Amino acid sequence: MSDSRFDVLTIGNAIVDIIAHAEDDFLVREHIVKGAMNLIDAERAEHLYSVMGPAVETSGGSAGNTAAGIASLGGRAAYFGKVSN
Repeated sequence: MSDSRFDVLTIGNAIVDIIAHAEDDFLVREHIVKGAMNLIDAERAEHLYSVMGPAVETSGGSAGNTAAGIASLGGRAAYFGKVSN
């Protein structure tokens, strides 16, 4: 078997996770399902940023998170992802 640069190659969507505190009435008002992933477009993101409190942005998506986890354990990981169209 030949040497390879990476132990793992992941392929997936480049997703940004937004983590913020929100009351249940805010979720209902904004039609957000509690505890679920909600994919949104730029227009919806701008609206939510304008009506919600402080938030933390972090990289997300299962492929990206897997690559980061492998790298944090000492593995050599690569990630292919797509941003926008």
